[in-house]
Amino acid sequence: MGLSCRHKPGKVSALATILLLSGIGSGRGRIRMKRFIAAFVFVILLGANPCSAQTTAQAASPGPRKSVLDQKPAAHNTATAASAAAAGLSGAPLARDPIFVYNNWSAYDELSDNIPLTEQLAMKELDEILRLRRFGIRFDYYTIDAFWFDPDGGYRTWRKPNWPNGPDAWIRKCRENGILPGLWFSTNTLVKINAIPRWQNSLNEKKGAMAFFEGGFLPNFMETLQYWYDRGIRLYKFDFVDFGAATPETAKSKSAEEIRARNADAFRDALKQFRRRNPDVVLVAFNGFGGDVESTAGPFPFHSSVDLRWLEVFDSLYSGDPRPSDVPEMNFWRSMDIYSDHMVRRYEQSFLPLERIDSTGFMLGNTGTIYYRKTHAWKGALILMMARGGWVNTVYGSLELLSDDDARWFRKVQALYLPLESKGRTKTFGGIPGDVQPYGFGSLDGEGSVYAVVNPAESVEEVELPRLSREQAAVSGGRVLFRDAGFQPVLASDRIRLGPGQMAVVGFGKYSNAQYDLGIQEDVRIPQSIVPLEAAFVPHGKNTIQTEMNAPQKGDLRIIMQQRSPKDGSIMRSWKGGPPKGTNMGKVFTLSASQNGKPVPVEINYDKVIWSGLSWAVGEIRHSALKPSVSVVIECSSAEDDAVILEGKVFEVTY
Repeated sequence: MGLSCRHKPGKVSALATILLLSGIGSGRGRIRMKRFIAAFVFVILLGANPCSAQTTAQAASPGPRKSVLDQKPAAHNTATAASAAAAGLSGAPLARDPIFVYNNWSAYDELSDNIPLTEQLAMKELDEILRLRRFGIRFDYYTIDAFWFDPDGGYRTWRKPNWPNGPDAWIRKCRENGILPGLWFSTNTLVKINAIPRWQNSLNEKKGAMAFFEGGFLPNFMETLQYWYDRGIRLYKFDFVDFGAATPETAKSKSAEEIRARNADAFRDALKQFRRRNPDVVLVAFNGFGGDVESTAGPFPFHSSVDLRWLEVFDSLYSGDPRPSDVPEMNFWRSMDIYSDHMVRRYEQSFLPLERIDSTGFMLGNTGTIYYRKTHAWKGALILMMARGGWVNTVYGSLELLSDDDARWFRKVQALYLPLESKGRTKTFGGIPGDVQPYGFGSLDGEGSVYAVVNPAESVEEVELPRLSREQAAVSGGRVLFRDAGFQPVLASDRIRLGPGQMAVVGFGKYSNAQYDLGIQEDVRIPQSIVPLEAAFVPHGKNTIQTEMNAPQKGDLRIIMQQRSPKDGSIMRSWKGGPPKGTNMGKVFTLSASQNGKPVPVEINYDKVIWSGLSWAVGEIRHSALKPSVSVVIECSSAEDDAVILEGKVFEVTY
């Protein structure tokens, strides 16, 4: 339940408190000043109390705004208002416990694909949530993502004919089943929505975004958020924000820095008031609130810095949509794991607590936004999403792709990690994922610890599993709970030996029991051995490199190509568009081989239309396709129009 407020002081009683405590009108100046300072601090702390803040906001509001849908199920007490202590500490979680959110993006996709959001699709996924809950899987919220709205309705009406009767049936069914509904907003940018009359005097010159600090947009937007709260919405996702928006007149008279600051301050203050009035809301921030998420090879610290004051109003800040990292991997999905791991580390290095980072790393679906992943390598992605320690755990996409057996496994992961998130701590260890250094996430409580560890390198590596706290028992007597297929990890005390590109989970103490076993991820196969081979690549035509070498006596050949900019040698992505009109990256980056003038097949896993771009190519030639000790010619090329630098490497791998 929300915090209860027995005493409801208004402005008069607050002022009286200051006067009484400060003793103004009596005593000498120095004593009065000390008392006044103490009184001022007291009132500041009083203002941090969500009860008094809520009361003040309600007193200023025109009458009650409660809805019949505003009966919160007891199951969601953990997601209500922050405690008084947390409200006064920047960085402390606003929610009281970790939450599980379902978001239907990637079950549909209207940006990188042509699969529309409809009421039928939304209700089908709600039925899937209820199916999975019968297996014990926890879901607290259900968020409808982008483009639910009528383009001319100012976020007040739903798009027809996709939602002929609006959202009432969806909201009602969610609430009846103890699930709190959420909605997506493109904040102050016009993404598939048009400016209504009250927004016109906030528009920038290009008519694509509205200023927060001038005109009618922000007051109307906050009224709209309250409108949906009164109808039962409890989670708000803010995306595509533009803090550089200003009216043409203001853009001429104020600096870009001042415009950004005034926009951010205005929106942050409005959200603070919204939280005080509605202390059980969950607010999550996505694109535009800081951080550089395009690439794992970008410079750090972020060019677009993260303003930690957003922690005062948001439960979480996201760290980028799923995409391949700039670390080449034979298994495409492992490179995506590395991307999410890397971005969480970078946000942590920007002083965000792990609890407040939403890695957005778990998506299922057969749409372009998730590269038609379906359920490929989904188990490792789910484990890593929870292992990263974020308190907003978001599951995206097509839940119908999970079988009943999958649901039972999913429940085991939740049963392992949710108590650790709620009652324990999570810490990072090892190197930086994008720098191709072994790394991991360790969680511990008073009874044991669990380490999720990844080796992104093209080599077998031994990784230390360090103590996460001086109060922690020695790290020994562990058990491998989960691993990729192929290479058998070797656990010895506080060290584990992993194959190239391999992930594993290790439990110690209570968690070394077989009841926590999560099995083997069969659709990610790691070589038993890997050996680098000497391969002198030389230019061979435009944006093409070539090498010639003898085929190995045993093992397959793994070929790796990395693309770099000729300007400064930095890693460079090629963007060739998203579905349905984008170019398959298998046609942009080509790996080919021949023996005795005849082509040899090269198996690749990156042959996808990748909206987020790619900087590498990896392929393998099976030993059965090669004649041992016979010369093989290998070519790597890029279809970029301008000149690029290509680097090539070759390894012998044995499965």
